[in-house]
Amino acid sequence: LDMIKGWVGTIAPPGVLAYQEEESRGVWQTGNAVFMRNWPYAYALGNGEGSPITGKFDVAPLPAGTGEGARAVATLGGWNLAVSKYSKHPDAAIELVKFIASPAMQKYRTLKTSNLPTIQALYDDADIAREQPIVPRWKRIFLNAVPRPSAATRIKYNEASSQFWNAVHNTLSGDGTAADNLADLEAMLTKLKGRGW
Repeated sequence: LDMIKGWVGTIAPPGVLAYQEEESRGVWQTGNAVFMRNWPYAYALGNGEGSPITGKFDVAPLPAGTGEGARAVATLGGWNLAVSKYSKHPDAAIELVKFIASPAMQKYRTLKTSNLPTIQALYDDADIAREQPIVPRWKRIFLNAVPRPSAATRIKYNEASSQFWNAVHNTLSGDGTAADNLADLEAMLTKLKGRGW
């Protein structure tokens, strides 16, 4: 964290601390950033018609630490489909969910937007490999993904996530040291956890 703090204002503009996904993608897609962490949709946009970086970039797993057991991982997440018990048209809603989650529709969305499918076999699909070559490379990442912290923290996820964000942001913006901010974070999370998540 201290090393990354040194990047702000040197190899990364100070504004990077306020970027959301689209701001970071805009800077990167105009060729003004070397690295971007984003979602798979950015691959399709980066290679889209008129993009100045078409064919000039690649994708790699997030870096891993060097400690024992360190490995690059992604988190499971995505767009969840559900039908509200209050729906006035539950049968139609169920059919829509089935349609959106179907192999044919997932393939279509993957081909058009580089959205990653939830169906493992689609990572080996020849049409997808030809049109969205990033997708087959995600298979290993997809198979080794881990649950988001929300799986452990449950209803306290928003608060835990906010506390984590604050500790990291404070460090990167020069408000305290990494050691102090992470110690404060640990104390806050311990208090938040109480007897369990």
